[in-house]
Amino acid sequence: MVDKQAIYYELLVLRCCRGQKEALEELVTSWERRLFYYIHRLVDDEQDAWIILQETWVKVLQNIKKLREPRKLPVWLYSIARNTAISHLRKSYSEKAIFKYDENISNVGDCDSNLSFDNAEQIHYGLGLISLQHRDVLTLFFLRDLSLEEIAQILHVPVGTVKSRLYYAKQALKDVLKKEA
Repeated sequence: MVDKQAIYYELLVLRCCRGQKEALEELVTSWERRLFYYIHRLVDDEQDAWIILQETWVKVLQNIKKLREPRKLPVWLYSIARNTAISHLRKSYSEKAIFKYDENISNVGDCDSNLSFDNAEQIHYGLGLISLQHRDVLTLFFLRDLSLEEIAQILHVPVGTVKSRLYYAKQALKDVLKKEA
């Protein structure tokens, strides 16, 4: 079966590589809100999110000709946004404060995607209280609807690590929301 979305991404990237102004506008228009929301969830500051988004677009436009697999445009865009946000955070905070996690967490099995809360506002508030690592994986999985494989590509980790991080992130969010209740 032909994936229409993948073909659309491929054609859009080809048009952008040819310098078509309309294609570049279409790329920015179709992805700006999604990338801003993702970046804002990572940095938790609207002004910083806008600055990082602009830096992200500069990198995207400078490197779009280097994209080897245009069908993977979403993964590529989220990777650039994530890396730009992390670089920004590293400038602002010590690396230790941002990455308070153990890379050697063992795989805890399949994640349960049935995380349910009654109040979306409460969930967004809770996301602001958990670590960057937890916020990142929850945002990609639940709010951006990316697959575990796509998240693994964005984060440059194995799928098992994504499952583990997702499990612990859901636990952290539940704990934060219980404390706030």
